[in-house]
Amino acid sequence: MTSLHPEITAPGAPTELWDAIDYAQQGRRISRELALSLADVSRSHHPALWAAAAQMRDLGRDPIVTYSRKVFIPLTNLCRDVCSYCTFAKDPDDPRAHTMSPDEVMAVARAGQRMGCKEALFCLGDRPEVRWPSHLKQLKRYGHTSTHGYLVEMCKRVLDETGLLPHPNAGVMSRRELAELKEVSASQGLMLETVADRLCGPGGPHEHAPDKRPSTRLAVIRKAGELRIPFTTGILIGIGETPRERVEALLALRDLQDEYGHIQEIIVQNFRAKEDTPMAATGEPGLIELMTTCAIARLIMGPDAHVQAPPNLSADYGPLLLAGIDDWGGISPLTPDFINPEAPWPNIGALGELCGEAGYALTERLTIYPEYVDRPGFVASAVRPFIDSQLDSEPGLVKAIT
Repeated sequence: MTSLHPEITAPGAPTELWDAIDYAQQGRRISRELALSLADVSRSHHPALWAAAAQMRDLGRDPIVTYSRKVFIPLTNLCRDVCSYCTFAKDPDDPRAHTMSPDEVMAVARAGQRMGCKEALFCLGDRPEVRWPSHLKQLKRYGHTSTHGYLVEMCKRVLDETGLLPHPNAGVMSRRELAELKEVSASQGLMLETVADRLCGPGGPHEHAPDKRPSTRLAVIRKAGELRIPFTTGILIGIGETPRERVEALLALRDLQDEYGHIQEIIVQNFRAKEDTPMAATGEPGLIELMTTCAIARLIMGPDAHVQAPPNLSADYGPLLLAGIDDWGGISPLTPDFINPEAPWPNIGALGELCGEAGYALTERLTIYPEYVDRPGFVASAVRPFIDSQLDSEPGLVKAIT
């Protein structure tokens, strides 16, 4: 298709930027060396990066931007980790601590089904039973000795009883656990967040979060690739990493994608400071910084990749379309974003109008992206009928488009 964006101009831009623009216009991913050089491009030249990324996105694509209509199911907000920016995880003695019962899970799923949702996003803390004996006692009342076993059961029930496609974000898992979840879900996810090991050191946001070690999370994403699991991952910007470390994280994900081809989506998520956390006074990345990171993600991952930025985390999210994203992620008409409860989802109708004004049609997708629906080995046989029942004639898109 013809690019919807004007000719790129960048007076006085460095050679590296012009090289990146040239690669983008040809639909070619940039090299590692060139990607790292873009981390140092001056702010005045960022709009040229955005335009190059948008042109790359538009190459050979229909003018659509996608989203997934979901319910958010916070199975438990107990966690063995403590991150300096998190308000989701609670201690058991906190009155807000909660592990959902099977009846509560199914009530949310059935309500979502009635509202036309297709995805059930399961979110939970990492192995809380290891740290909190009281949680293990509660799991045993539900017939389980691990949070993972309980999650598998609830994913299966939601799938079988409502047809919603589970997408678990279950933290660090073993190969066996990933494989078990594959049998009851359409896709899975784990944010890499960063490759900066120093952020796990004293005073860092991940000092008390062993499951946030970059090598550990990269190992999980690798295992998911070996198992052919459609996988969503990405980076979190603004927690103390440098622009170069952001690029290094994206390159690490590209390496895994090149090897296994299972990363269906890259999320670029901006840190939001929250009250009552050690990072409450930490500055947040601005819109320009977020757009530039999205653009670099597009240039690194290439024209066929799916790049998402959550719209509810930006007061003005429309300009993100100018920076090469092609997806808004999961949006719920029913449940809040329990990770960022202060940030409401955009109205889907209003989001569609915004996309239309920019020249794109807002189009509903499943939690599994179209490219993976018929790719051999990526969908478990037990999950296949539930995916097929929701597909339109256009592979991977749903029958009812809002």
